Amino acid sequence: MKNIYNLKFKAMEVREEESGFKSKIVEKRIGNLPKGEVIIRVKYSSLNYKDALSASGNRGVTKKYPHIPGIDAAGEVLYSESEALKKGDKVIVTGYDLGMNTPGGYGQYISVPADWVVKLPEDLTLRESMMYGTAGFTAALSVYYLKERVNQKDGDVLVTGGTGGVAGIAIRILSKIGYRVVTSTGKLEKSKDLKSLGAYEVIHRKELDSENKKPLLKGVWSGVVDTVGGNTLSTALRSVKMGGAVTSCGNVAGHEFYASVYPFILRGITLYGVNSAETPMKKRLKIWEFLSGEWKLENLDVNVEEVKLEELRDRIDDMLKGRLVDRVIVNMK
Repeated sequence: MKNIYNLKFKAMEVREEESGFKSKIVEKRIGNLPKGEVIIRVKYSSLNYKDALSASGNRGVTKKYPHIPGIDAAGEVLYSESEALKKGDKVIVTGYDLGMNTPGGYGQYISVPADWVVKLPEDLTLRESMMYGTAGFTAALSVYYLKERVNQKDGDVLVTGGTGGVAGIAIRILSKIGYRVVTSTGKLEKSKDLKSLGAYEVIHRKELDSENKKPLLKGVWSGVVDTVGGNTLSTALRSVKMGGAVTSCGNVAGHEFYASVYPFILRGITLYGVNSAETPMKKRLKIWEFLSGEWKLENLDVNVEEVKLEELRDRIDDMLKGRLVDRVIVNMK
């Protein structure tokens, strides 16, 4: 173990300086990592909005700096104290506290509890798993909940925030398994791209930003995957047809929304909160089983850009400025 702890690796570390939060590529030792039951050599990571916030000093995400972000990691086990995991096993870690207050996937090694670790499904490569990452896992979890209540024959399903990472994968999965999908976006110039993902129709997000405070609006959608929150979620809840369902996983449009009991007691709709980070392991394994099997997407690398760790800072800045379109995976080799 002494030799393992002395192993050096590179990582993107964020520090607080007088001029603000800065990131740089640094050299670390495995001994610098917190004591964990499993040490993993990270081969791939990915970029999520939560990573961009952590990398810019958002203390709502990361409390203490210096810090290594990266809420996703895929790689091989170097050391394990768990009987369920052995050296050389290919594994995935997404969510929990990884990359938030625990050094994350933007380092070539991570040290984590064994119960955070998922063995890589047979029909998925490490690279493919990060093409999904937290965004794909969240999308699949949203579809999983929606499918409990909404049948493909019940009518159109709405996916909000169409150009976002979660929404894009949700559109593709829903379309693949037979739902007719309508998506909303503020970037109508991307309509052709969204239709290529499987959207039947693209509408402007303003159509889902109703200032009408009626407790019920006309029932339009059989179900909704909402990735933005705020008044969009309020409008969606009041626009779902009898017996429909809404999933909620984001708050880019705001963390508060208007609602009444009427959509629930008069239309019998269901609202599912989607917390991918704390998903119980039994359900987590089920979702990865879907992503590697029945729901696995063809041409998974569509709209995916692969970058080196040294190129990541520019992509983080693009994400924070709303300029990022492609999903970004990070080659940590």
